[in-house]
Amino acid sequence: MNPVTTDAPTAEQFEAVACYNCGLSESTALLIGQDDLSGKPGDFQFVSCNHCGLAYQSPRLTVENISAYYDEEYIAHRKETNWGILTWFYKHAMGKHDREKEKLVSRYVDINTGTEVLDVGCGSGSFLQRLRTQHQANASGVDFKNLTHLPFYKGVTFHEGLYYEQPLPENFYDLVTMWHFLEHDYDPVRTLETSLRVLKPGGHLVIEVPRLDCLTYRMYGKRWPGVQAPQHTVMYTKEMLLRFVQRSGLELVDYLPYGAFPAYFYIYAGLAFHLRKGKGLNLRRSIYPYFAGQVLMTPILLFERYLNLAMQTVICRKPASSGETS
Repeated sequence: MNPVTTDAPTAEQFEAVACYNCGLSESTALLIGQDDLSGKPGDFQFVSCNHCGLAYQSPRLTVENISAYYDEEYIAHRKETNWGILTWFYKHAMGKHDREKEKLVSRYVDINTGTEVLDVGCGSGSFLQRLRTQHQANASGVDFKNLTHLPFYKGVTFHEGLYYEQPLPENFYDLVTMWHFLEHDYDPVRTLETSLRVLKPGGHLVIEVPRLDCLTYRMYGKRWPGVQAPQHTVMYTKEMLLRFVQRSGLELVDYLPYGAFPAYFYIYAGLAFHLRKGKGLNLRRSIYPYFAGQVLMTPILLFERYLNLAMQTVICRKPASSGETS
C-alpha cells in the first residue's frame, strides 16, 4: 500500500521532459493542473510544444514518485462496493462500462475460445474477466500496480511493471487494449512500438483516451477531468493521436469521436472540480447528485456519439505482412 501524500512534491521529485512526439524541448505554458480528484497538494505544469503542438506535462514527477498518486483514493483503484441504496446502480454502471468495452471491440475482433487478449493498464481486471468468462478468451493484463488480490484476476495472467519493459512474446496477441492508459504513459512512442511487436500480424490495438479538442475542455479548461494532474502526462487532440498511431507502423482501421467510458462523467466531474477548486471530490457524497444528473441529461446523452463531448477511440491493426523488427 502506498502512503497517503500529504505534502506537495518537491522540485527534486520532478524531471524535465522533451516533447513525446517530436523530441524537441521548446514549449509554451498551457495550464497549471491540480489533483482535483483526490485533493492532494501540488501544482503541475502542462505545456504546448512550439514545434508540433502536443500538450504534455513538463516537468513531470519521476516514475518512482508518481506511484503515491495511484493509491486507494485513485478512482480506478477504489473497490468500495457498499453505496447504500445506490449500490445496485453503482454496480450496474461499472458492469455497463465493461459491457460497452466488450461491445466496441467485438465490432472489430471476433473474440472466442483461444483469442489472446492483453489489456494494458488493466486496473481491477474486470474487463479481462468479462472476456474470459463470456468468450473463453485467454486474458492477460499489464499494470504497474498489482491488484491481483481482487477476484477479477481469477484465471488472468498478470504482468507487473511498465508495459514496454515486460518480456512479452512477439507476434502473439490477437487484441491489445488500452482503456485510458496512453494519457498516463511516460513513453507513448515506445508503448506503440511494443504493441506492434507483440501483436500477431493482423492483430488489433484499441486505444481510448480523452480528447483535448472537445466541448468539455472548452467548458472547464484547467479543471477539465482530462487534465487529471499529475497522473495524466499527455493530452491528445484527434490530430495528434492519429499522428502517434500512424508513425508507429500500425494501420488505422477506424476513428470514433466517443468511447466506452461515459462522457457524462467529464460533464459532472468538470463542474464539481470547478466548484471545489482543487479540494478533491468526495465520491460518497457525489454519487447521489451524479446519478440524478445523469437521469436529467439523458436526452442529451442519447446523442453523445455525435457531440464530441470528451472521448475518442482509435482502432488500428498490425499489417498482415509486417516487416517490423523488435
